[in-house]
Amino acid sequence: MRILLYRSDGIVEPWARDFETALPQVETVLWQEGQPVERCDYAVLWAPTPALLDQLAHQQQLKAIFLMGAGVDALLKFGDALPDVPIVRLGDAGMAEQMVEYVAHAVLRYFRRFDEYERQAREGIWSPLPARVKSEFTVGVLGLGKLGVPVLRALRQLGFPVRGWSRTPKDLPGVDTFAGMDTLDTFLAGTRVLVSLLPLTPETNNLLDRARLSKLPEGAYLINVARGAQVAEPDLLALIRAGHIAGATLDVFRNEPLPAPHPFWNEPRITITPHVSALTLREDAARQIAGKIALLERGETVADIVDRTRGY
Repeated sequence: MRILLYRSDGIVEPWARDFETALPQVETVLWQEGQPVERCDYAVLWAPTPALLDQLAHQQQLKAIFLMGAGVDALLKFGDALPDVPIVRLGDAGMAEQMVEYVAHAVLRYFRRFDEYERQAREGIWSPLPARVKSEFTVGVLGLGKLGVPVLRALRQLGFPVRGWSRTPKDLPGVDTFAGMDTLDTFLAGTRVLVSLLPLTPETNNLLDRARLSKLPEGAYLINVARGAQVAEPDLLALIRAGHIAGATLDVFRNEPLPAPHPFWNEPRITITPHVSALTLREDAARQIAGKIALLERGETVADIVDRTRGY
């Protein structure tokens, strides 16, 4: 069996070692721009180039493409140029725990007013602020998948009222759930802290624009750990400066790295992190992919196959 490995950052040798440990019978093949693609049974990729995908499309023995992460938008944008084989994204692979930590920290930081205390400390101000009431501090999560559900459960355990929105109906104990675009405005109107964990699709691109963000109650807070293109950045900035949105914690952006002249850098009510909310844990990911390859080789089904029509 031969597995082709490619990452746009060139860091593939550690992945090759992990696969050779998990699947001793495997032969790994590394690819570089300008080279022909050698025969391979599976391809494990992150941010592939058009040239690579074009060559893979002509590999008749290719059985599946695996992604080194949970997001699929960077691959699905190639549309019909993609090889006609199943595309399999990562499941959890340690990312859910990291996402729970990140979102819980961001929610608690805003709820306990630590962001305001940090600004006061920089100015040498000693001034206790009124405590917020947790029962009035509803947290809403957009996206009820493998990351959204653990986040909601953790926030509920912390005592926050929680609600969730998804494209299709979900039943989660202790969570007010909403489904479909016709319920989105109602969901937003009752949300004090909004967390986006949606996949990026044509439907979610610019989903959080001025009109939608204005549905949030005055003083609401945004946490985006999904994809930057879901937020209309100028609209968010305008609503923060107008006072309707109190602030935001943003881990993802339309252009990454976030350009130096971007106005987000100079807005103190926006907290910026460099796309680190849930990093791929290489060894866990390699074991998961290796396990799925073993299932496919036995003719069994695997989880997390991407539905190209839905975009995730």
